[in-house]
Amino acid sequence: MDYRGLDDPAARVRKLIEQAENLAAPVVLAGSSMGGHVSAAAASRLKPRGLFLLAPAFYMKGFEEYTPQDVACATVMVHGWHDDIVPVENSIRWAREHRAALHLLNSDHRLEDRIDDICRLLQGFLLGLGQLA
Repeated sequence: MDYRGLDDPAARVRKLIEQAENLAAPVVLAGSSMGGHVSAAAASRLKPRGLFLLAPAFYMKGFEEYTPQDVACATVMVHGWHDDIVPVENSIRWAREHRAALHLLNSDHRLEDRIDDICRLLQGFLLGLGQLA
């Protein structure tokens, strides 16, 4: 999903819902940082098979009340121990509260140096959901 020109998270959620509601196949949502927040926020409406979130922007200072709580699907989160944008503690908290799988990697917010690990985690997640043959 391309969110360029949409800085408002609520507008991003609306755009994702509008696009995904028309899909025939079961949906798995994925997102990084604010994209993770947006995917989780849209989950209550879209009822995806699962969520795969990278360093989701949850419980950010001053915006804690906007962290999605109504998520009822399998969720895997990946976060870098050295994230200087979204505190790793925020993902630990959300994963604990929602019983989500959480993978903590020796990386930063962008996780670029761990792409191979993330691909393996995503593949395993999709296999577990029955989304890959």
